Amino acid sequence: MGDLERWITLLGMTLIAFALRYVPLVMLERFQLPPNLQQALRYVPAATLAGLVFPALLAPGGQWAIGLDNERLLAGMIAALVAWRFRNILFTLVVGMGALWLLQWMGV
Repeated sequence: MGDLERWITLLGMTLIAFALRYVPLVMLERFQLPPNLQQALRYVPAATLAGLVFPALLAPGGQWAIGLDNERLLAGMIAALVAWRFRNILFTLVVGMGALWLLQWMGV
């Protein structure tokens, strides 16, 4: 594959990815969604985030690791406490990552 073909492929993939996101947004602007569906759609970001985070915390190597020897779970619990107390995303990320690095450095 030459350079021109790579650029054409990249441009085509970009256009397809853009269209897959843009077309539903434009279509949804024209329709009024039922209130129950709107209420349900508000939970999609939280559910998606939970689906990404919880497997990494509870089964970091593909095996369940629920205990005090799981540094990811401990760091996640610390981050959850910080999020609950301060309600600041950046501070939560910094404290959670700092806790994870500290726990890994300590060899917990």
